[in-house]
Amino acid sequence: MRKPRTTMDGPIEPAPLEPAAPDSAIADGARVRAILVASARAGEPISYSHLLAQLGHRFTRPKMRAVCKTLDAIDSAGAAAGEPELAVLLVRESDGLPGQGWWVGERVMRLGYDGPWTGAPALAFVRALQEETFAWWRERG
Repeated sequence: MRKPRTTMDGPIEPAPLEPAAPDSAIADGARVRAILVASARAGEPISYSHLLAQLGHRFTRPKMRAVCKTLDAIDSAGAAAGEPELAVLLVRESDGLPGQGWWVGERVMRLGYDGPWTGAPALAFVRALQEETFAWWRERG
């Protein structure tokens, strides 16, 4: 671990990080929703990096976090309209599961899951939700 740089007066505090300006494609809820609905109708989850590529970006954690904020707004509006959530379709390439942010909070508890965020139980839970989302969107063609 690096030691903080210092002056004769003491340590130099780093400047606070400014949040990145929201990217219009990433913050475009209609565009992100359209990609996820197309994924649902095709019966396929979509990886974070694939979604970001469709929005014109390489995968970075800040971009992924920005997409997750957009997803929250999309799923809130969808829930109000009686739609199944779309965020469950956005998964990591490594294990096919949504990222940690999807698992925390009231969403997963409301859906009745109280297990681990990784492994076979998590994958079974996510796939069941994905199948519900796929079926719902296929019926609406």
